Amino acid sequence: MAIQTVGVIGAGQMGAGIAHVFALAGYEVKLNDIDGERVRAAIDRIGENIGKQVARGQVSEAERVAAISRIAPAAALPEIAATDLVIEAATENEAVKREIFKALVPHLAPDTILTTNTSSISITRLASVTDRPERFMGFHFMNPVPLMQLVELIRGIATDEATYEALKLVVDRLGKTHASAEDFPAFIVNRILMPMINEAIYTLYEGVGTVESIDTSLKLGANHPMGPLALADFIGLDICLAIMNVLHEGLADTKYRPCPLLTKYVEAGWLGRKTQRGFYDYRGERPMPTR
Repeated sequence: MAIQTVGVIGAGQMGAGIAHVFALAGYEVKLNDIDGERVRAAIDRIGENIGKQVARGQVSEAERVAAISRIAPAAALPEIAATDLVIEAATENEAVKREIFKALVPHLAPDTILTTNTSSISITRLASVTDRPERFMGFHFMNPVPLMQLVELIRGIATDEATYEALKLVVDRLGKTHASAEDFPAFIVNRILMPMINEAIYTLYEGVGTVESIDTSLKLGANHPMGPLALADFIGLDICLAIMNVLHEGLADTKYRPCPLLTKYVEAGWLGRKTQRGFYDYRGERPMPTR
């Protein structure tokens, strides 16, 4: 089946980024969120971000106008159910995702492929609450979606080959690169990345280094473009904690135990850039360490 229309559930940073790249690639996109105002704000933000690409000479003004015209708000889940491909990009909470899929399934067209942008949760388990586990996959984009080249493709135990091949073609049309991952907790990228971030937080927690010294050490000593604590703030500390909990519970290994300091920051509501405070305080002219 040729995929031409795409429904995106969730208009946060990931959902908006996914809508952005699909619209630029020529797909008709319907964007849904429980908060209608968030959808309108996301479409405005997408226009601004594509405008930056125009300024850099990456796309033309005509392409920007055409891409924005392809994105339509969808006030309710049934409005996106008739699309060829649905991508769930809601919060990294399994209970929330399961409820979304249960509500969506009665309205889906028979051939619609259903996917999740989860960064850690079992694809097989999420697929089990739908009527189409053979047409269900993990479709994990990296953040920020317009800039990052990789898309992880994760098959559940029942995913059929036609669904996998269809999504490979979609990734090619987006101009991105796919990597296939097995359905184990956190897949490939976050199975490696999140324990590193968690260890950096332990390094801070134990007083081995300061926020700035830890980030500087990894940037200059390992040639990372961003320090691990700054990266955690960018991702969202609540997301980091959720993924570490999935790893810890799913693999039953103490090496994945979330650092108590990470838990404490999330309890305080210090979630990183989106709350203006995490390992850095973003409320001033430039980010400053909070500890």
